[in-house]
Amino acid sequence: MSLTNIKLPGFVIADLYRNSLIAPEGYTAGSEAGAAAVAEPEPVKKEPAPVNRAAEPEPVAVKTAPAPKPADLPPYKSLGNNKKQISVVVNYPNEVFVPESDLQFLTKMLDACKLNMADVAIVNHATAPVVIDRLKTQLQPAFLLLFGVEPDEIQLPINFPSFKEQPYAGTTYLFTPALSQLNQEGDAAKGLKKKLWECLKRMFL
Repeated sequence: MSLTNIKLPGFVIADLYRNSLIAPEGYTAGSEAGAAAVAEPEPVKKEPAPVNRAAEPEPVAVKTAPAPKPADLPPYKSLGNNKKQISVVVNYPNEVFVPESDLQFLTKMLDACKLNMADVAIVNHATAPVVIDRLKTQLQPAFLLLFGVEPDEIQLPINFPSFKEQPYAGTTYLFTPALSQLNQEGDAAKGLKKKLWECLKRMFL
C-alpha cells in the first residue's frame, strides 16, 4: 500500500489539527457562506465621540452705548446774552467767534434794528459744527440768522433761498452770504446789504 494514498477519517484529521485550525462561528466546511465568513470579518461600529458642551463658548451680548441726546452734549460756546432768543450762526475757521471788523458791521445792523449784543447769541460753526436740534435745545431761538452757513449744513430738514425769511417749527430762519462778503465796498456788496436790511426790517421792526 502506498503511503500517499492513505485516506484518514475526518475525526482523525480534526483530532490531529485541533490546536491549529479554528473555524469561525457559522463556518461550514465546503460552504460559500463559511468561506465568506473567513475572508470578510464584520466591520466594527464606532460610537460617535461625545460632544463636550462645556468647551463651547457661551454667546456674549454686545452692548452698544446709546447715541447722546442733544441735552447731554456740552453746550455751544456763544457770544452775547441771548435775551431776545436771536441766534446768529457764522463760519470763521481761524476765529473764536467773529473778526473785529465783521463784528462791528453786525453790531451796526443790530443797532439799526434796535437790538444789541445782549439780545443775541453768536455761535461759530467752524469751531463746533452746529446741529439744529442741539442748538434749539440750548438756545431756544425765536430767530436764527445764518451768515455763510447753508440750512443743510446744520441739518435743517428744509431748504430755502437766501434773503428769504422762512418760519419753521417755532423759529424764523434767514440765510444770507457771509458777513465778510456783506462787509465790503462796491455796488455788489451794497445790493446785498440792501436785501439784508429789507429782511431784518420785516423780522424785527
